[in-house]
Amino acid sequence: MTSITPSSLLAMRSAILQQNSALQKAAGAGGVGGTSPVGGIAPTTDSTGFTGAMKSALEQVNGLQSKAEAVTNSYERGETTDIAQVMLSREHASVGFQATLQVRNKLLSAYKDIMSMPV
Repeated sequence: MTSITPSSLLAMRSAILQQNSALQKAAGAGGVGGTSPVGGIAPTTDSTGFTGAMKSALEQVNGLQSKAEAVTNSYERGETTDIAQVMLSREHASVGFQATLQVRNKLLSAYKDIMSMPV
């Protein structure tokens, strides 16, 4: 399983920006009195889209948390004595989780902004 890297976070960011620009183009194509539906944008079915990127990121965060729990349990049972590795894996999982929370907060904020726009 791959870990969350700055390049994967940048890839997710670019996917979000691409979706945002597509929505802006679709909204601008109809004009003020236009009847062009925003729903006319064809959803992507491959795993390289935004949904695939989010699913992959969530799976990575889940994997990091599972690994941190396993390392912690191993330390508690006395199977390993490397406390630095335990703390490092727990912090890595924590950073991944915090990044996920920030993405969620931004998505909720964007949703609220869109819902408050006049029709």
